[in-house]
Amino acid sequence: MGKIKLRNIKVFSYHGCLDEEGKIGSDYRVDLTVKGDLSHSAKTDSLADTIDYVHLNKIVKEEMAIRAKLLETVAERILNRVLDELLLVQKVKVGVSKINPPLGGDVGMVTVYRSKSR
Repeated sequence: MGKIKLRNIKVFSYHGCLDEEGKIGSDYRVDLTVKGDLSHSAKTDSLADTIDYVHLNKIVKEEMAIRAKLLETVAERILNRVLDELLLVQKVKVGVSKINPPLGGDVGMVTVYRSKSR
């Protein structure tokens, strides 16, 4: 078993329940961890035999571009696409963070964590 982490993927997007969030947008951070068998790719040294982190990053960016009211919804879409498109992934965990959320206080970020396994 092996693990691949993509940390601090920075995205500007338009998620949130407030109308203003859909118009103004905000900065987001996504952290993604996947687990799978990387022993074969370690021997073959072939991209075709591993979990492609470029593909993982593409999924995150595409799903973050689709507006949602809740971070939970975006996280679920990311999880589902990773498991659907990358068959070597056995488990995936994602954290979607809104930087400086409009909470009426000094909060650096709020994060929703979700995970899924095959």
